[in-house]
Amino acid sequence: MKIHEFQAKELMAARDIPVPRGEMVTTVADAVAAVAPLVEATGNPVVVVKSQIHAGGRGKGRFLEDPDLGGVNVVLDGIDGGLEAAKRKVGELAGRMLGNTLVTIQTGSAGKKVNRLYIEQGIDVERELYLSVLLDRASSKNVVMASTEGGTEIEEVAAETPEKILKAEIDPGLGLLDFQARQLAFGLGLEGVAFKNGVRFIKALAAAAVELDTDLIEINPLVVAKDGSVLALDGKMSFEANALYRHPEVQDMRDLSEENAAEIEASGYGLSFIKLDGTIGCMVNGAGLAMATMDIIKYVGGEPANFLDVGGGADKDQVTAAFKIITRDPNVKGIFINIFGGIMRCDTIAQGVVDAVSEVGLDMPLVVRLEGTNVSLGKQILDDSGLNILSATDIKDGALKILKATRS
Repeated sequence: MKIHEFQAKELMAARDIPVPRGEMVTTVADAVAAVAPLVEATGNPVVVVKSQIHAGGRGKGRFLEDPDLGGVNVVLDGIDGGLEAAKRKVGELAGRMLGNTLVTIQTGSAGKKVNRLYIEQGIDVERELYLSVLLDRASSKNVVMASTEGGTEIEEVAAETPEKILKAEIDPGLGLLDFQARQLAFGLGLEGVAFKNGVRFIKALAAAAVELDTDLIEINPLVVAKDGSVLALDGKMSFEANALYRHPEVQDMRDLSEENAAEIEASGYGLSFIKLDGTIGCMVNGAGLAMATMDIIKYVGGEPANFLDVGGGADKDQVTAAFKIITRDPNVKGIFINIFGGIMRCDTIAQGVVDAVSEVGLDMPLVVRLEGTNVSLGKQILDDSGLNILSATDIKDGALKILKATRS
């Protein structure tokens, strides 16, 4: 699960991780009203208006309806014109940003609608750095990554100057050790007051990752101010879904408007569904088999349209719901149902498919591979249905048949 920048900063501030002052707003009036308290509290006439969407690259992004406008805008009008000038500019920007669609490198061409803004104090920045704590699934440990190349996409740094990425693996039993935090701070070129603040920041961020069960905390940029303070100028967090029951305060931060509607619907039926960009819809039982099905589709030259695991104990209603979700995707040109019936019974899947087709219709190729518990009964149900279904003998045969059917 992902959250917005302003929410990530709330969680960091609650754990004594320094962040700039700011306020989330949803209307132009609230954006204007946020300026005066911010300027008065900080003594800084510079404010920043930041789009709040679940995607990175907002600063370089552009609005579809206003291509000259970026997703993050620094307001300098208050320096010469005073508070009223700053308020007018913030109001103008908020009016152009709210309700409009922001396209970034991570949103795709469709972009995301901006429903929230974060009005934040300006910072007198001396240096921009990069810092993150991410879960390395290969080692099953959190890893701290740092770089002097703050403000740059870390993927670019890794590709062009990998030597500028510093890493420290965190022992789950010991946490990030003091010498590791100092090594990272030294590697970032921090000195004096900034060094001490940097060490504290790094240790606090590593501890927050463990406490909150995050998959990723990314600060880009992490900034060093002129006075030596170290702050998170940006903040991105994503959380391990299976641990959210331990964090009700994080669950309350979920923004359904930022999530795929089909994925939300599927979760309501207890289905594991992830939307992809291909043309072959998949319905499979078991996460491992679902991954293998996607792999074999790509291996034979196709592209899966989704990951969908109906689980080992799905009932007819869940199967029907899964079928409807797949067929609702306009990109789907054919469906491959791949079931190995251990706990899941093949006849349950077959009846669910028949019921779903009877309700929503079927205007695309459908390939079914059934094996396991009650397989004969399942095949009989499909045969007796009168549906135009191609039967597959194994997983590769099914992938080849659905690829051929969709291309013809």
